[in-house]
Amino acid sequence: MITRLATTCLRHRRRVLAAWAVVVVLGLALSPGLFDRLSSEAGSVDGTESDRASQLLRAADPQGPEVVAVLDDVPATSPATRAAVERLGSRVAAIEGVEEVLTPWTGLPAGAGPHAEAVGVDGRAVAVSVRVEPTETGWEALDEVESVLRAADAPTVLVGGETLMDSEMDEQAAADLARAELISLPVLLVLLLVLFGGVVAAGLPLVVAATGIAGTLGTLTLLSLVTDVSVYAVNIVTMLGLGLAVDYALLVVSRFREERAAGLDLETAVVATMATAGRTVAFSAATVSAALASLLVFPDDFLRSMGLACLAVVVLDVVAALTLLPALLGVAGHRVRPAPPSRHDRGAFVRLSRLVTRRPLAIALVSAALLAVAAVPFAGARFSEPDERSLPASSESRAVAELASAQFPDSLAEQVTVVAQEEWSEAELAGYVRRLQELPGVADVQPADAPHLTAVRLVPEAGGDEAARAAGIVDAVRSMEAPTPVLVTGDAAELDDYREAIVSRLPWALLVLVLATFVLLYAFTGSVVVPLKALVMNTLSLGATFGALVWVFQEGHLGALVGTEALGSLSITTPVLVFAIAFGLSMDYEVFLLGRIAEEWRATGDNDRAVVVGLQATGRIVTAAALLMVVVFGAFVAGGFSPVKQVGFGLALAVAVDATVVRMLLVPAVMTLMGRANWWSPSWLARPRVAAPAPCPGSAAPAGRARP
Repeated sequence: MITRLATTCLRHRRRVLAAWAVVVVLGLALSPGLFDRLSSEAGSVDGTESDRASQLLRAADPQGPEVVAVLDDVPATSPATRAAVERLGSRVAAIEGVEEVLTPWTGLPAGAGPHAEAVGVDGRAVAVSVRVEPTETGWEALDEVESVLRAADAPTVLVGGETLMDSEMDEQAAADLARAELISLPVLLVLLLVLFGGVVAAGLPLVVAATGIAGTLGTLTLLSLVTDVSVYAVNIVTMLGLGLAVDYALLVVSRFREERAAGLDLETAVVATMATAGRTVAFSAATVSAALASLLVFPDDFLRSMGLACLAVVVLDVVAALTLLPALLGVAGHRVRPAPPSRHDRGAFVRLSRLVTRRPLAIALVSAALLAVAAVPFAGARFSEPDERSLPASSESRAVAELASAQFPDSLAEQVTVVAQEEWSEAELAGYVRRLQELPGVADVQPADAPHLTAVRLVPEAGGDEAARAAGIVDAVRSMEAPTPVLVTGDAAELDDYREAIVSRLPWALLVLVLATFVLLYAFTGSVVVPLKALVMNTLSLGATFGALVWVFQEGHLGALVGTEALGSLSITTPVLVFAIAFGLSMDYEVFLLGRIAEEWRATGDNDRAVVVGLQATGRIVTAAALLMVVVFGAFVAGGFSPVKQVGFGLALAVAVDATVVRMLLVPAVMTLMGRANWWSPSWLARPRVAAPAPCPGSAAPAGRARP
């Protein structure tokens, strides 16, 4: 099938190139409107208890977005400050669409002191809060409100709030994407020039990558018309699409150069390349897709949309590799230099293979121990929703939140809200409030205004770990009896509900991933042992990656190298995304290595020789592909958006660990120890009817032996 496809693309190469040019133009034409439709929502599940409570409160008392201004370095008790702030409040209140303006003196008579909660702890800051109507007019008023607040008469004026923070996150995502492309594409070009020694050969992977980026943006734009697409998706999906495009193109172009070096004419070399490297690319895309399909099991719209977007990009990249690349090679392949002669009895990977086969037990134990130790920090992992710390230190929204946290700590306490769908009597409410006040960690309990409902807000005690204290209060409230059934919401409740929803679906996601991976690898090798070993190896590799994420981002070690501080937690969606994507990517290198080992095993029946030849033949291409992937993912670490930075760091590290410690040391060492047992399959299990894996790029036979 792949051979026929390659032949067709060669025969109609100009039509194929024209079709992909249309894809690029459409993708770029659609993309300008993408960022306007992105959602900053992540880490929430519809229909949970906290979600139902929030919906009840919004229905009972609809509220529009809020903008907060902090006027710093002003004497809060000065009559001049009060006069200036009241004039500011009057100007804002006069804007059409503004519903409420709260200042430190709202509702107080002349001469009265300001409300304490709206005055900074040092008496040198005041807060002004503006809420607009929950209507189109209210939303349209936001820009004018922001402009008037910024013109306040104070030495320092910072304007922020949740709505402006969401907007800034969108802008940061777009800026990070542009920066990552600016960093990664030139570096990729230089590396490809070093690998291939020619501009045309180096440029072909970049053409496929650029096509993939344009197609990715167009795909996300189309998806945003039918479902919510997160602001994180643009960066994460683009880094995946760019990495895979370069990876697949590298394999195909490398094999094409080998076929040309063997004396084949251009068209025959293209067809032979696609029959071998093309089959490997197709199988690799299938394994990556199987891992990404596990994201569709989760109830979170963000994870499901991310899974759909990533699957679409994998399909786009593999189709480009199987159709666009043959057409490009048909047009420009005569300008691609054939691969230079290579010796398979010398070099770093020859020495490495000899070391592994001489000391397999020691290497396996040391490698596994290193990965296990690296995974230890993940045992203390904590998770949270993205907050102002997700933005860079230069962000105004972050500055507002941090200044407000320092100056107005009581107003920002993490509250727990309890909602009942019935109106309780005064006696019932008073009794329930007394019992809530007795709970450990509760500083205050305040009835909330919610027409036709009963709502109570609990404020945790200040100091220490307020998030953990709020989580404990949520658990305690949910286990208490109430006059009628209640629902609990708030940040802590939402986080607890989200974690429970993810954990409940995790076994199903793992089942999808494990079964799909097992079936694909069995079809590829004919062994039931090799797929089981691959699953164990991937688990060790990912464990080390998760441990490093905790050590760097949660605990802050080496944070200066990646531009982060000790955040105290990871973004709640990071482990799931990194696990699904990195698991699929690690199978790339598993396929490259196992394909060559299995081929040699079928030819000779000598397991030790198969391991040595496989490691020697694929070492260079796996290392080169991993290096290019690390460049792509690492470029996103240079951005300022912490959740994407975490995913980029995790994927770059996972690829690096997998291509070095796992594929170069642990896998060959374990396969050497297991000997012929690697290839065992029960007699009752039907042998796969899939064609034997073809040699991977770089898999020329050792000196003195003809390549099959």
